[in-house]
Amino acid sequence: MKARLPTQEAERLAALREYDVLDTPSEQVYDDITALAAFICDVPIALISLVDEDRQWFKSKVGLNVDETPRDVSFCAHAILESTMTVVRDARRDARFCDNPLVTGVPEMRFYAGVPLITPDHHEIGTLCVIDHQPKDLSEAQQKTLAALGRQVVVQLELKRVSAHLAKALDQIELMAGLIPICSYCKGIRNDQGYWSTVEKFIAQYSDVEFTHGVCNTCMRQHFPEVADVLLAGNDAQGNEVKGKVASESKSQDGLLG
Repeated sequence: MKARLPTQEAERLAALREYDVLDTPSEQVYDDITALAAFICDVPIALISLVDEDRQWFKSKVGLNVDETPRDVSFCAHAILESTMTVVRDARRDARFCDNPLVTGVPEMRFYAGVPLITPDHHEIGTLCVIDHQPKDLSEAQQKTLAALGRQVVVQLELKRVSAHLAKALDQIELMAGLIPICSYCKGIRNDQGYWSTVEKFIAQYSDVEFTHGVCNTCMRQHFPEVADVLLAGNDAQGNEVKGKVASESKSQDGLLG
């Protein structure tokens, strides 16, 4: 039986892609987790399965020689619909899986237990699962340990995601901290390719900084002398609103303001 889609499937897939982990090489930190899961649960197969749009892809695997299988036949596609562990004691006696090709053929799955990998934003992106060729059950201690290992998978994914963001931020800081050639007259900045741009465009290109626009008192008097005295006389709400409109208009016309 094919699993239904999660109610927030688009958001779930977006959360999965945030980790930039699909189709990456095996890593010892994940392989250690699957090895521990197989040992503790006394099973021949353990997987870190990430449920993509049309497939389940294995970031780490013990006892299985394929990297992915279609999502249509995936036990994990059912497991991500739950927030707690899914246990199938005998797939041949379960109406959802009795005619599944992974049960009737290789790898002849009978037992399955999968704990969902839940992101901090509460999206189930995959599972840590264990599989056996014979019907079985897990003790309470085994279930608790498997759940703890599943949480560690998410911790590792989060660490790598945050580390990647920090590395990008450091690159931006190093760039901004370098010696930047600036025009003495218009204050334009020259990039590494020799092209000149405004300060705003340069910073926007090389960082994630966002801008709001206003008009300083000096520029207000220089560019808008007819209204400067009125606007600069006080900070009333109406004056601030007009200042904002002037700033927006000026930016769209000549890009002088930053």
